[in-house]
Amino acid sequence: VSDMNASLESLYSACNMQSDTVPLLQNGQHARSQPPASASKPAQPQASPRQKVQRSQPVHILAVRRLQEEDQQFRTSSLPAIPNPFPELCGPGSPPVVTASSLPPPTQAPTKQDVKVFSEDGTSKVVEILTDMTARDLCQLLVYKSHCVDDNSWTLVEHHPHLGLERFLEDHELVVQVEGTMGSESKFLFRKNYAKYEFFKNPVNFFPEQMVTWCQQSNGSQTQLLQTFLNASSCPEIQGFLHVKELGRKSWKKLYVCLRRSGLYCSTKGTSKEPRHLQLLADLEESNIFFLIAGKKQYSAPTDHGLCIKPNKVKNEAKELRLLCAEDEQTRICWMTAFRLLKYGMLLYQNYRIPQQRKALLSPFATPVRSVSENSLVAMDFSGQTGRVIENPAEAQSAALEEGHAWRKRSMRMNILGSQSPLHPSTLSTVIHRTQHWFHGRITREESHRIIKQQGLVDGLFLLRDSQSNPKAFVLTLCHHQKIKNFQILPFEDEGQTFFTLDDGNTKFSDLIQLVDFYQLNKGVLPCKLKHHCIRVAL
Repeated sequence: VSDMNASLESLYSACNMQSDTVPLLQNGQHARSQPPASASKPAQPQASPRQKVQRSQPVHILAVRRLQEEDQQFRTSSLPAIPNPFPELCGPGSPPVVTASSLPPPTQAPTKQDVKVFSEDGTSKVVEILTDMTARDLCQLLVYKSHCVDDNSWTLVEHHPHLGLERFLEDHELVVQVEGTMGSESKFLFRKNYAKYEFFKNPVNFFPEQMVTWCQQSNGSQTQLLQTFLNASSCPEIQGFLHVKELGRKSWKKLYVCLRRSGLYCSTKGTSKEPRHLQLLADLEESNIFFLIAGKKQYSAPTDHGLCIKPNKVKNEAKELRLLCAEDEQTRICWMTAFRLLKYGMLLYQNYRIPQQRKALLSPFATPVRSVSENSLVAMDFSGQTGRVIENPAEAQSAALEEGHAWRKRSMRMNILGSQSPLHPSTLSTVIHRTQHWFHGRITREESHRIIKQQGLVDGLFLLRDSQSNPKAFVLTLCHHQKIKNFQILPFEDEGQTFFTLDDGNTKFSDLIQLVDFYQLNKGVLPCKLKHHCIRVAL
C-alpha cells in the first residue's frame, strides 16, 4: 500500500508540473502537436495557490485514466493480468502472474435434452437432463421424483422389444450417448437390480473352477481373484461350451468358446485354443452384452438362458447380432459378468464402491435414504398433556415398534369381542397386504419368476402373490442360490380367528405383513431370510 501511495504521489507531482507548461484540450488530452506556450507567448503571471489546486484536480484524474488506456493497448490480450497468490510455486524464469495464455481453454457448457423413461407398469415420465448426465444420476433423479427409497439398487435398462434384447446401463455411462445407439422402437426402463455388483460381494463362489483359466498360478483367494479381473495387465480367460447361432441362419451349434480381453473366440477344432484354431466371434470394445428375453420364440434358441453381443452401430438389424445360449441361468450370468469385468475393469469396481463410501459417511439412522414423503413426517409423543416432537431417532424407532405391537393387540381384542365396525379387523387382515410393495396380486407363476430374474437372482429376493390353485391361499416366491422356489401360505381358523402359516400351523400370523416381518428376521422353514422385495413403481 505504501508503494502504491508513493507511486500515485509521484504521478500526481509529475502531472501537476506538466499542467503548468502544457495546455489541455476540452477532453483532457495534451496538445502535443502545438509548441509549448512558453515558446510562443510570454510567461503568464503565477496563479494563486487556490487556482492552482483547482486546475490540477482534473489533470490528475485524466492522466491516470490515460495511462490505464495506454497500458491496455500494449497488452496482447484483453484479459487483465491476474496476480498469482502463490509466487513461490513459479519457476525462476516464469513470471508470478497468471496470463491469459496459461488459462485452460473454455469448455462448452452441456446442453439439455428430454429423455422418456418407462416403468414396469407401462407408465412413463419425460425428464429434462443434461447431455453429460450419467445413468446413476438419472436414477437418483427418478428416485427423487417418484418418492422411492434410494438403496442404490435402481438401474436404467436399455430395452429393445423388436430385437428381444435388454441390458442394464452401467452407472458411469452417459444416457444421451446410449440413446444415440438405440432405434426408434427402443426405450429406457426404470427397474430394480439387486445382482448388479453381486460378483464383488462373493467373487470366490461366483465362477465355477472349470470356467476360469489364469495366465499365472493363482491361489484362488478372494483378493487374488479380484485383482486378476481388475488388473488390465493380467490375462484371465473364461471358457466353456455355448450354443452359437450362425450369422444369417436359423441353426445353432454347440461350440467351445473362450472370452479374453481382446474379444470372444470360438474353437474350430474341439477344445483347442491354439491361435490357428480360434475364430473371432465378437469384439468387446465396440459392443455390449444383452439378455435374450424370448430366445426360444423369436430365435429358436435351444434354452431360455440366451445372451447376445450387439455392436453399438446396430440399431434395428438382427443379422449382425451374435446370439449365444447357455445351459442354465448361473452359466449365463457368469458369462455376462465376465464380459463386463473384462471390458470395464477398475471402472466397474469404482461404480460399486461409490455407494459404499456414501453409505459409510451417513449415520446408521439415515440409511437407506428415506423418500421425500417420509422425510416430511415427524415422530410425536402424545403420552403427556401436550404433544412433543421426538428428536432422538432411537426413541422414534422404539415408539414406532411399540405402536405397531399395540395396534395388533387392539385388532385381536376387537376381533374376539366381535366388533361390527366398517373396518372389521378380520376383514382388514385379509386385505391390508395389498397396500405393500412386495405383494403383486394375481400374477402367474411364470410372471413371478420373470420378475425375480429381472431384478437379480440374489439370496433373499422375494415377492408374494395370490395362489392360482387355492383362491384363499397365497404364494411366497423366493430366490436362493440362483434358483427360484415357491412356498404356499395357507389360511386356517383357530378359535374363530383366521391365521396364516407356512409350516402347517406351527408358526401362525394374523396377517401377511406380520408373516413377512417375522421371516425377515428369522429363517424358519425357509432356506434363507427374506432380504429384498421385488417392487414396481409408477412414474
